[in-house]
Amino acid sequence: MYKNYLFDLDGTLLPMDMEYFTKLYFSSLCKRFVPVLNVDSDTLVKAIWKGTGAMTKNDNTRKNKDVFWETASSACGIDLTTYIEQFDDYYTKEFIAAKEATSFTPFAKKSVDFIKQNGGRVIAATNPIFPEVATRRRLEWAGVSADDFEFVTFYENSGCCKPNLKYFEFICEKCGILPEESIMVGNDVDEDMCADKLGFDTFLITDTIVNRENKDYSQYKNGSFEEFYYFLQKQF
Repeated sequence: MYKNYLFDLDGTLLPMDMEYFTKLYFSSLCKRFVPVLNVDSDTLVKAIWKGTGAMTKNDNTRKNKDVFWETASSACGIDLTTYIEQFDDYYTKEFIAAKEATSFTPFAKKSVDFIKQNGGRVIAATNPIFPEVATRRRLEWAGVSADDFEFVTFYENSGCCKPNLKYFEFICEKCGILPEESIMVGNDVDEDMCADKLGFDTFLITDTIVNRENKDYSQYKNGSFEEFYYFLQKQF
């Protein structure tokens, strides 16, 4: 039925407590960079949030990476671009502290492998607000690899974010796929299920569902990741 399977990462392939994850992430980030940048933690955290917010408003005219660092630098009062390599180094080392807020489902790897073994195409459609190195790490925590996917979105290669429909259009153009031959699998009612507006089918993973406005999601296929795996068995 589907030729292409798009998977969200955080909360989908990688179950997590987002609030706890954010707390651990910023704690370890500040421990590394407050002394280096000589700024207080509140200033650094606010700068990161402002940079992230700017990426979510990006309209695909510039790469998310450039928008992030420009905005964060302005908010911090420091040219942070000179520290990008050090931030990447942080993701290879101290970022592991945030893994404590995540868990593991064997059905992530099982589903990806099953799709590929049966000729389907898999794409990691994670919101591209993190650099490649950080995204690769989180995929590893989920028990998969970036190499398992035909394409993975990072802030280096993308110019917009979910729920902007341009994000899904970008993937379609980049990978040469059609929405009507594809399904978006994710845990966020707003950011993932909106793909249906372009003609994607959708499957809402409910294990760690994000439903900010308590919307009725009965119109979407939904269930646990285990239930999605068994749903897959009927597709080939």
